[in-house]
Amino acid sequence: MASNRLAPEAPSAPHLPQDLSGSLTDTATFAPDPFAPGAFAPEGPGPYGAADDGPSGWNPTEESVRSVRGRHRVAKQRGGLARGGTVLGVGVIAAVGAGGMATAEEKPPVPISMPDLGSLAADVTGALPDAESLPGIGSLLGSSDDAGDASGTATAAAPLSSAGITTEDGQGAGAGEALRSRILQQADTQQAAAERDARDAAEHTALVQAEKTAATDHKAAVADAKAERAEAARKEAAARAKHEAEARAKAEAARLAELAKSYLLPVTSYTLTASFGQAGDRWAADHTGQDFAAPTGTPVKAVHSGTITQAGWAGAYGYRIVLTLDDGTELWFCHLSSMVKTGGKVATGEVIGRVGATGNVTGPHLHLEVRPGGGDPIDPMPWLRGRGLNI
Repeated sequence: MASNRLAPEAPSAPHLPQDLSGSLTDTATFAPDPFAPGAFAPEGPGPYGAADDGPSGWNPTEESVRSVRGRHRVAKQRGGLARGGTVLGVGVIAAVGAGGMATAEEKPPVPISMPDLGSLAADVTGALPDAESLPGIGSLLGSSDDAGDASGTATAAAPLSSAGITTEDGQGAGAGEALRSRILQQADTQQAAAERDARDAAEHTALVQAEKTAATDHKAAVADAKAERAEAARKEAAARAKHEAEARAKAEAARLAELAKSYLLPVTSYTLTASFGQAGDRWAADHTGQDFAAPTGTPVKAVHSGTITQAGWAGAYGYRIVLTLDDGTELWFCHLSSMVKTGGKVATGEVIGRVGATGNVTGPHLHLEVRPGGGDPIDPMPWLRGRGLNI
């Protein structure tokens, strides 16, 4: 039957302080390992104490499992300095936390006991290697003043690109130069991209401006063409109107010339005196005709062919002959001294009477009135000019 005793623990090496070179110090004090087996075993009698053979004394695998020598050894912890640093860090953190909580709770600061770092600093200093043995540094330092002077002189005389530079330094410089080249290349690429973007933006702006200018020029050209067409149409209309006016004038001249052959002035030698509409005390109203002053007995001719409808005394008009034209217009010849034709048709230029001073007159003259349709009198001068007579 299996025993209830615990399996024997593998022996562990005591945690001894070490210096940086790995040797044990003679003056180190030993402390029990808090993680060693049995370090926290209860003391005295109890349900699991040393004097009790309770549950901790029973091991069902004692007969089947045996500890192999050396296999369950606790690995030797190297570097007492690392362990001391860990303990120191934990202590500092605890102290800072305790001080913060004490300050927050308005309690007096908790006293902290710091380990003596003087001996630890001496151990570290003694464990550091000599400067001459470091790679890349020993060539710059000498063991004596003469060697230092000679090395300093050689270094000063050597070019800066190779003085004190080892293979590792050369590789670092090459990596730095490569990084610098990559940075410069990236900067050049970014600069080229920026210039390309600026060039594209400028080209786009120029294209847009060119399109706007072309549109403006097109509008201006369309407006100019429209204005030119309007001006050409205006000139053409003016020329056509001028041509038509000239044609009308020519036609009128021809008509008047033709009319002139059929219309004549009533007297050949005369002086124009009282005109149509003129006011005076000699007439009951404004003057109703045109006076042609001429010597008594001057022949009076028919202005146009027509029919004598009246001939005789007419009071203030004296002796008067009324010649009715084919269109119904009446021509009155007044103040005659004698009447040659008193009725019937007459031709243009035929003598129908003679100038006199009969009726309400101040001297010999022919008083001529024009009454279209036998109505009210009009100004004889425009009517005569309209028939091609120059007066």
